[in-house]
Amino acid sequence: MDSRIFKCAFFSALLILTAISCQDNPFTQGERLYDHLCANCHMDTGEGLQNLIPPLAGSEFVRDNVSGAACIIRYGTSDTITVAGRVFQQPMAGNPDLTEFEIANLVNYIRHAWGNEYGFVKLDEIKAGLEACRPASE
Repeated sequence: MDSRIFKCAFFSALLILTAISCQDNPFTQGERLYDHLCANCHMDTGEGLQNLIPPLAGSEFVRDNVSGAACIIRYGTSDTITVAGRVFQQPMAGNPDLTEFEIANLVNYIRHAWGNEYGFVKLDEIKAGLEACRPASE
């Protein structure tokens, strides 16, 4: 009987701790993906790299182009991008192995990091955007 009470108390505490940690940062996976895949160029602060790599912090491109951001994450780009009136021409490699769910988490992290308050993006929006920009060769 005592072991049941202990197990119940243990799992209740674990559930509460999990809920609390998720409330502190609902974008944990997106943040980890960013740190691993993006921060080297876009910096930990999201400020980019001078005139080579565009900033993500305060970026109207991130705010206004959910599909475009998802497509660049998956497929990369060699197009120019204008952010805050500055033109960036540095190519970016894609991450084709990321799942749609991981891309959604990454986009949502970027849209809420560094003072960005650009709203939550649903997985369906990411899927539709990726479908629209999928290369014909895929």
